[in-house]
Amino acid sequence: MMDAMDATTPDPHGLLAGELEKLWTGGEWLEGPQWVPAGMSLRFSDIPNNRILDFDRATGDTRVHRTDVEYTNGRTLDLEGRVVQCSHGRRAIEREVDGVVEVLCDRWDGGRFNSPNDVVVASDGAIWFTDPPYGIQESGREGHPGEQEYGGCFVFRFDPTTGVAQPVITDMVFPNGLAFSPDQSLLYVTDTGLDKDAGHIRAYGVDAHAVSSGSGRLFATTSGTADGLRVDAAGRIWTSSGEALQVLSADGELVLELPVPEVVSNVSFGGPDGTELYLTATSSLYRIRTTVTDARWPVG
Repeated sequence: MMDAMDATTPDPHGLLAGELEKLWTGGEWLEGPQWVPAGMSLRFSDIPNNRILDFDRATGDTRVHRTDVEYTNGRTLDLEGRVVQCSHGRRAIEREVDGVVEVLCDRWDGGRFNSPNDVVVASDGAIWFTDPPYGIQESGREGHPGEQEYGGCFVFRFDPTTGVAQPVITDMVFPNGLAFSPDQSLLYVTDTGLDKDAGHIRAYGVDAHAVSSGSGRLFATTSGTADGLRVDAAGRIWTSSGEALQVLSADGELVLELPVPEVVSNVSFGGPDGTELYLTATSSLYRIRTTVTDARWPVG
């Protein structure tokens, strides 16, 4: 466990209920945190080391779940509680059940995806995901070098019942993290391709199974890179912001900033009652207890 957070951190709304804790360290670039209620554990990726890890809340131990996983990144749970995750290496969205991995979709309009990055599941069971090019870049650090095959970086909606994936947002540079508002009337998406010195979160109106035409707007600019994010039941946005966690109101105003010793990549609510916030950072997994829950708890 790390030292207590700075006692001077303003928390006017009483959102925090504990100290920032370091739960595990030893990764190279940690991502894709997702609480798995069935195992009372937090699953996350160590992308460059090509492995998936599980933090056991009961014991405090972190173990390797699987290796040679084709550079998985973001993950969520479907309506049945099954893990749905992004694969940079397979350039696909996949589902894992009892250690068995099934590719759900890996292309659109004849071309493969770039490298699906983060994913959410809507109340109708549809899978929404972002598709920036990080996994196909020349370094090979987060996947396999490759070419963009459909000529863009889009946000897609995949319908598991029809097997069809369709682009829903096409006006972003590198769409990355995404999350729905509590009533799913808005989709928040971070863009990590606009500015390396600041974070950009856009909001899009959602109408039935698509994004409303012309609804995209800049929701907020953060002081550090906004990567992964979650929305709590009151509609506040909990987002990574460089070496910090920021909480924004539903109006985009900053209500809380918590410094973190490393660059934060993503966050996930979890724990028995959903009030624990887990943060993946460069090399370590952190946790802070809160007074709120995820908008989709316990599915997440």
